[in-house]
Amino acid sequence: MSRFTPPPAHPSGAKAPAIPAKFVPQHVAVVMDGNGRWANERGLTRNEGHRAGERALVDVVAGAIEMGIPYVSAYAFSTENWKRSPSEVSFIMNFTAEVMERQLATFHDWGVRIRWAGRRPRLWRSVIDRLEIAERETRDHDVATLTMCVNYGGRAEIADAAAAIARDAAAGKINPKKIDESTVQAYLDEPDLPDVDLFLRSSGEQRISNFLLWQSAYAELVFQDVLWPDVDRRTLWAAVEQYARRDRRYGGAVDQPKVQ
Repeated sequence: MSRFTPPPAHPSGAKAPAIPAKFVPQHVAVVMDGNGRWANERGLTRNEGHRAGERALVDVVAGAIEMGIPYVSAYAFSTENWKRSPSEVSFIMNFTAEVMERQLATFHDWGVRIRWAGRRPRLWRSVIDRLEIAERETRDHDVATLTMCVNYGGRAEIADAAAAIARDAAAGKINPKKIDESTVQAYLDEPDLPDVDLFLRSSGEQRISNFLLWQSAYAELVFQDVLWPDVDRRTLWAAVEQYARRDRRYGGAVDQPKVQ
């Protein structure tokens, strides 16, 4: 018997689609976009949109567990988001710490391991503390892994890895002639994070916005025209159904002549 509690069923009674395990993505990257537009359409502030997005994240994690998806990575705050107004940045920093504190018991019950990817410099100490507490208290969980990408940027991650490799090469710790893709992988924020299979973005925008660039080299991209606070596990399941229908060749191809 599992020591963890399964997530509650969706209020609508919806069930995860029956998709063969080999067609279920192992790692889903999620760009949680559209909070501000959702709020403004309702005469609310952008901050209220961020607040409403908390429920969406928790439900998507629940849906991933129900489908047997072991890894979910969520783009919570990018290295470029510091360009936003000081009041919005301040809200997001405080809110991120609050979400980690508020949802920790739920993720603990479900067996979700929390990880954090991102740069320490500039990130608020209170946020780092909450992320580290969540990492520490869930480190032995194995139902699913949720990587919170906070103060994260794909280019920044690769640049930081390159700088660390250069330092170790200069110090004689590694041979420059033997640096390859596996070397770079080992210097990323989360070296054991598998490649992204399904890259999901809400809000209708069709770009990857500097998220998990290295890991998403062969990801299947799904862009959905729904604002993040309106997302739930059914949104994830619909994206997985699209993913399952795609032909992933990883650069390879074979002739498939049409029958005359």
